[in-house]
This record gives sequence, structure tokens and C-alpha cells, in this order.
Amino acid sequence: MTTLLFHKPYGVLSQFSPEPASRWRSLAEFIEIPAVYAAGRLDADSEGLLLLTSKGRLQQRLTDPTFGHWRRYWAQVEGNAAQLQVGLGQLCQGVLIQGQRTRPARCRALPAAELAAAALPAREPPIRHRINVPTSWLELELREGRNRQVRRMTASVGLPTLRLIRVAIDLLDGKPPLDLAGLAPGEWRHANSTESERLDQILRHAPSPGD
Repeated sequence: MTTLLFHKPYGVLSQFSPEPASRWRSLAEFIEIPAVYAAGRLDADSEGLLLLTSKGRLQQRLTDPTFGHWRRYWAQVEGNAAQLQVGLGQLCQGVLIQGQRTRPARCRALPAAELAAAALPAREPPIRHRINVPTSWLELELREGRNRQVRRMTASVGLPTLRLIRVAIDLLDGKPPLDLAGLAPGEWRHANSTESERLDQILRHAPSPGD
């Protein structure tokens, strides 16, 4: 089984085939490994961790919402600290988007010190800065992956998302989640031996859905 961890940059589709007349790039411009496919997706205007695998069962296991793998996102949103605190309470409980309520989420404001320590790379192109519009960063963890879900959720509580980065994926095996450590935007690596064993284990000992 081949499994890759890729730091998807802004402006890249989560697929190898380019879309006709699209301004977005495809995975083929970054990854030349044959017969691997994204286990889940990130929108072209989102960034962060994307897993690719040659094993269809693993792809299905990681993307099936019944298993509820936590996915951790960092989002830069429009809004001041007070607005953020109100919005976080609503997000944690679940919000109504497109006629359906989202599952309860884990969410918190990102402390400035933690954000600085992470040394996030600048986005290209950069976010448009507006002097009179304050922005904040939040961390949001979800166990489902509807279309543009994070953006729809934050918009529903009055915190439009400006930048969105998936920073980690939890394998639900009691060990640290897979993350972006050591990967700059556009870089990828093979899963190491420990990570590969963990991925094999979740297939051999799959928990009941929702556990």
C-alpha cells in the first residue's frame, strides 16, 4: 500500500485531472506517484493536509462519516474577539447549514502565541487585508465533511472565513493525529513505517461506526 501526506497549497484541486478552462492547478503538477487517490478532499481555495493512498479500503475508511475521524482546521475569519466567542459557542453545538444541522464540533480561539509558534507560511496570493475589518483565528475539529462545510458553518454565525487550513487528521487509534510537520506547501512525503502500520491497524481492527 502506498500512502502519501501532501501539504496542498491554495489554488490546487484535490484531483489529478485538470478541469477544462479552470484557473486551478491539479495534483499532477506536484505528485508523480501512480495510482494514488485523495482520501477526502480539500477545496481548491483551501490548504493543508491531504492524504493520498493506493488502497481503496483505506480511502473509504477515512472518508466514511459513520466512522467520524476528527479533522482539525485552522480558519482565519472576519470578526473581533467578542464576535468570535459568541460564534464559537454556536459552532460547538452544531449549526444549521443547507437545511441540516451539523454534528457538534470541537472549537476554540487560537491564542496568538500558538499561532506565532506554528509559523504558518504565507498564502499565495495573500489574503486581502482591510484596515477596518478585524480578523481572528479559530480551531475547528469536525467528524464530517460536507461540501465547503467549514466556510458555511463560520458564515452562518457571522464569521466569514478568509483562509482555511487543514492541519491534522485523527486516526482514532489513541495516538497523535497525522499532521503537516515538516511539509511546506507543495511538498509531500511517503507515510513512514510507524504511520503505515497505524493505517494498516485501523483497517484490521476497524471500530464500530461512530466509536
